[in-house]
Amino acid sequence: MTEDRPSQVEIHEDFIQHVEDASSKMRILSAVSAVVAFLLVLAYISQLVLPLTGTTSVKVSLTDPALIATEIAVLVLSVAWLYVGVSNYRFTTRLARRIAAARAAEAELEKKMAG
Repeated sequence: MTEDRPSQVEIHEDFIQHVEDASSKMRILSAVSAVVAFLLVLAYISQLVLPLTGTTSVKVSLTDPALIATEIAVLVLSVAWLYVGVSNYRFTTRLARRIAAARAAEAELEKKMAG
């Protein structure tokens, strides 16, 4: 075996490391998704409960600081969600390429051992 080629053990360890990293990233994605979903549930519940309190129409000032702060908070969560999604997509794409390379190296090694 040459120096520039990784051994099967190194390839396997690299694969295991990537799987562990993916697991960590998926936990983060799940946490972000749960927070966003929780906020959406609260928003929808408040909209459903509001008419039960006797309020049938609401006047909204688009320059209200509370509304602007809420919009900024939702925007930050959305950007974080987008970042996590794009990061996970890039990670899984790189992982798929490395798995394909590891399988090719394994097939080549099997061919050398058999022939």
